[in-house]
Amino acid sequence: MSKFLFNTIILSLLFVVTSTNYVVAQEEEDAPKFTLSGSVDTYFRTNLNGPNDTERADAVLAPATSFANLPGFSLGMANLIGSYEGEKAGVVMDLVFGPRGSDAVFASPLYSNSAQIVNQLYAYFNASDNVTITMGNFNTFLGYEVISPTANFNYSTSYMFSYGPFSHTGLKVDFSSDSGFSGMLGILNPTDITEFNPTGDYFFGAQIGYGGFYLNGLFGDGYSQVDLTGGVDVSDKLYLGINATIADAGDDVGFGGAALYVQYATSENFKLGARYEFFQDEDVVFGIGQTNASDFTLSGNYSIGNLTIIPEFRIDTNENDVFTDKDGNASSSLASFVLAFAYGF
Repeated sequence: MSKFLFNTIILSLLFVVTSTNYVVAQEEEDAPKFTLSGSVDTYFRTNLNGPNDTERADAVLAPATSFANLPGFSLGMANLIGSYEGEKAGVVMDLVFGPRGSDAVFASPLYSNSAQIVNQLYAYFNASDNVTITMGNFNTFLGYEVISPTANFNYSTSYMFSYGPFSHTGLKVDFSSDSGFSGMLGILNPTDITEFNPTGDYFFGAQIGYGGFYLNGLFGDGYSQVDLTGGVDVSDKLYLGINATIADAGDDVGFGGAALYVQYATSENFKLGARYEFFQDEDVVFGIGQTNASDFTLSGNYSIGNLTIIPEFRIDTNENDVFTDKDGNASSSLASFVLAFAYGF
């Protein structure tokens, strides 16, 4: 065999192997990818100046906010999120188990059966590099805080988050641009009604964002809410966030408020953060007409791998005596302590 023929055969084999590897690699790159993520959280909670006995029917045992309100050693939720993502389309399935998960889907028409474990369930496709169309059930675009405890700095939640929407079912279109602006338009079932629409009414949702700040709106069926969220890294260690909202349900019913979030990294593994919220209720939360409330929450975040340990002190105040002290008397304030373990994977 001549040297020329031998070299030709070798080069041909190398070309075939290289081309095959490229095709296989390209197919693997374009093939849909399945990922699994989620979280587990558990906590201890006690009131410092109020009762902790669930047998006292007249006692106020916790602030009128969502989640983290059970006494003693308590469970949050297990959260499993499976996503199957292709180049142009994908699906997300988000399942929740436990008290926090059940509270998050409280308005489900099928709440009494296994459907309550579905927190999010949607499909989407990328119409272009800048446009994504999604249909199904997805967590809300309003508000600073979210359902998953691993995505919040404070373990307890604000009044604004608790009484705004948790999730929506519908169709939305998300836009982005090279200039940094983003937007969203959606047609949605009534707030927090998940599996289907039992009323025939629809809401309209919209969002515009730039530079980490978002202006959100939700309108329909005699209800409107406008919400502003945002945050900025002041330095490598200091972060500031804001949330302001106003909601109107008609007939002198609604709520509004504003909150400031401050977080400071004292070391690589520990951050200290505070939330101060002013909240005005108009017969939504406390059932006494118009009243002003506030909460101050001081939280630590100590990270050990994927585990975050969260010690938290919180004090809620109200201009009316809506709480209960240790003697069973009406009180205008409630102080509490929480120690939470939240693990994300």
